Amino acid sequence: MSISDSVLTELLSQHSHLRPHLYFKSSLTALSRAMEDLVLAGADRPLVIATFQEERFYRQEAHRYQRIAAQTDRAYVLSVMESSKIPATDYVLIPINPNDGLAQEWNLVVIGENSAACLICQERTGEWTNAQGLESSQRFDGIWTFDRQIAIDAAQILLGRVAKYRPKLKKQLQKIQIELAAAPIITTETGSASADAFVQRLVTYLQAGQYKLIKAYRSIAAQENRERLVNLIASALRSSVKPDEILQVAVKELGEAMQASRCLIYRYQAGADIATINYEYISQPDIASLASHSWDLSTHPLLQEVITTRLPSTLLAADHLNSNMAELVTKYQIVDLLLVPVLSQDRLLGMIELHHCESTTRQWLPEEISLVEAVATHVGSALIQAEAYTHLEYLNEQLAVLDRIRGNLVAITGHELRTPLSTIQICLESLASDPDMSIEMRQVMLSTALSDSERMRKLIQDFLTLSQLESGRFQWHPENLALRECVDLAMSGMKTRNHQHDTPQIIVDIADDLPLVKLDGEWLVEVLSKLLDNAYKFTTSKGSITIQAQSRQLMLEVIIADTGRGIEPNLLQAVFERFYQEEGSLRRTTGGTGLGLAICRQAVLSWGGEIWAESGGKNKGSEFHFTIPLS
Repeated sequence: MSISDSVLTELLSQHSHLRPHLYFKSSLTALSRAMEDLVLAGADRPLVIATFQEERFYRQEAHRYQRIAAQTDRAYVLSVMESSKIPATDYVLIPINPNDGLAQEWNLVVIGENSAACLICQERTGEWTNAQGLESSQRFDGIWTFDRQIAIDAAQILLGRVAKYRPKLKKQLQKIQIELAAAPIITTETGSASADAFVQRLVTYLQAGQYKLIKAYRSIAAQENRERLVNLIASALRSSVKPDEILQVAVKELGEAMQASRCLIYRYQAGADIATINYEYISQPDIASLASHSWDLSTHPLLQEVITTRLPSTLLAADHLNSNMAELVTKYQIVDLLLVPVLSQDRLLGMIELHHCESTTRQWLPEEISLVEAVATHVGSALIQAEAYTHLEYLNEQLAVLDRIRGNLVAITGHELRTPLSTIQICLESLASDPDMSIEMRQVMLSTALSDSERMRKLIQDFLTLSQLESGRFQWHPENLALRECVDLAMSGMKTRNHQHDTPQIIVDIADDLPLVKLDGEWLVEVLSKLLDNAYKFTTSKGSITIQAQSRQLMLEVIIADTGRGIEPNLLQAVFERFYQEEGSLRRTTGGTGLGLAICRQAVLSWGGEIWAESGGKNKGSEFHFTIPLS
């Protein structure tokens, strides 16, 4: 059901001398709280009737009316309820229709044995309603009085509304209405006493509200300072490409904002015992400066704790310290210390330290620690930026090198593929265009085409193999192996490939008692084969190739030495590059793809070993060394 009549209008019609006044919602909140507190502080069993415009307002006050219900069984609450499920309460809760006249009113009536008060108001509608989206700006027309008769009349009107909503309560409500009608008139002195008590409650409420307001203003001011500092550092980070400038701004602004005696920012390197203080702020000239000082991290009171937990930590000089810590704290006049880690994706980059060096102790508040953590986040970004700029020139150089390699790679690959392809094309065209070609010449053409197609196949296969090794996608199948057996297989393959030519003398100097190695057997043979083939290409048949091996801690070192052309000292690293040839990539006299040593390097590095070349120079032979892990 819905009742559109206004309680205020009905009450004013009964008391024509009353004149409604203007109230804001904030005022009505204060008056209502004071009236409720008067009930909670009293000892009698008053009648309490309240209305709420919205369910959320009721929810905010529900706990207070639960306490009121514990004191009196005559509490009635009318509220607009959005949900269909009505909560269980110790007082009578009556849902009203949003279109009901009560939905636009603010009513509270309290009638006790010796006191009475009522607040009957109706919300104004129009341009001032909820101005600028602030609920506290809502305006109401109404009356507020301690006149007992007016309070009783207001209660009679509201009880009548309750009876219409809840007919089952009619007998109970009639009994209350009869009691109200028969109640004696309270004297002026008693009413004044009630008013005095109410005023005391109201003042208490307003003082509590003022305290909360001051606290809120302080919180807003602190938040403003925090945001200003963080924005300043973030702005410096965006506008400057010099990390030193950014960190100088951070240490100065943070030290001033925190009113610290000393503020430090320094880098942290894992395992390092010393850190250099590059950025410092001190508030007073008489405070010892630590700028450019080597900070001994091994005796630092909090460092290990922060490294382990990755969380800020505080220290009082009065805490129990060992002798080294106590000396550090005393030397630099540290009374209280706050240490906050500078992190980037859980990587510890540095530290921010705040020192309090005055005679009185200081408690670092949670909001202060939170502020330092926010600044530490930006400092972490600055340190990452510093690392990026440190390596930028190196990366640019590497990019230039890669660009040159790419250009050379395209030229070399084109040459390596075009040469055999041209030969194959000529041979096939000759076979196709000359049907009278002799059988011997046909065989020569076919052999040449097959030889060059095999060369192309090897080049493409080596290129694919090298690409897989460099990308880390190669699948290894390690097993325990005897090195001598792998060397024998590699030598057998080399002799088979070169059976039509005289080969240099091959000397194998490998002890039988060498420990086993743990590797992919096929690939160990492949690396040995490529190194033997390389030695064979540059060694005449009158020269020699020596294969040696020696145990070195957890690795086995293999050496393949030859008496061939040798390598200039400045080219000992270059020989492992793709398509490297001493004579030049486009005018070589020896065969091969030019990828063999590059493949060997990638394979050995993938095992966790090393590979390098040694040579006395031109025509003084060369040695290729590589290490492999033992089983």
